[in-house]
Amino acid sequence: MTGTAPPLRRDAERNRQLLLRTAYELMAVRGLDVPYEDIARAAGTGMGTVYRRFPQRQDLLDALFSEHIDTVIDLAEQAARYDDAWAGLTWFLERQLEIEARSRGLGELLRSRHQATALVQRAHERMTPLVAELIARAVRAGQLPAGATPADFAAAHVMVGSVMDASRDFAPQLWRRALAVALAGLRHADLSGDPPDETVIDRLYNDQKK
Repeated sequence: MTGTAPPLRRDAERNRQLLLRTAYELMAVRGLDVPYEDIARAAGTGMGTVYRRFPQRQDLLDALFSEHIDTVIDLAEQAARYDDAWAGLTWFLERQLEIEARSRGLGELLRSRHQATALVQRAHERMTPLVAELIARAVRAGQLPAGATPADFAAAHVMVGSVMDASRDFAPQLWRRALAVALAGLRHADLSGDPPDETVIDRLYNDQKK
């Protein structure tokens, strides 16, 4: 019969969506290293089903977080449309961190506290020019010191994210205070020294891998 998928195909897609929902819920609380055994148990499926749908963990992570990565990119693009560069930049960082606060797994993925995926690499590549232009506009407007770079904001993201991870279970809003401190410090920092080279952002994120 043409025009309709066979029942097995529909069942397989239902199982895939169930596994994705279950994995996302578990990783939002526990992080990216949730064992496949726990995902299968919580979803009520067998281990074979998990491995058929997602033979490699990277397959699972890309399927789980591609939509969320696109959301973060969209936020960066919205921030670029702000008339006030500093307002757009700080709005973007806060919205991004709010998403990470709701999902430990997404925060770990974006800060590469797991094997970096091509998905994350593309996200950084797409975001860096947007952030660089926001920074350049803020410098021209006198809202940031000359010499501010995307690596400085990557460092702020990593620092605030580390506070978020450390305090998630007992002070889940502490990251907001850390963000305010980091942004205030950056806005008034003396950045007269040599700027970091182009590899710093990749090293800053990827060298955190467990």
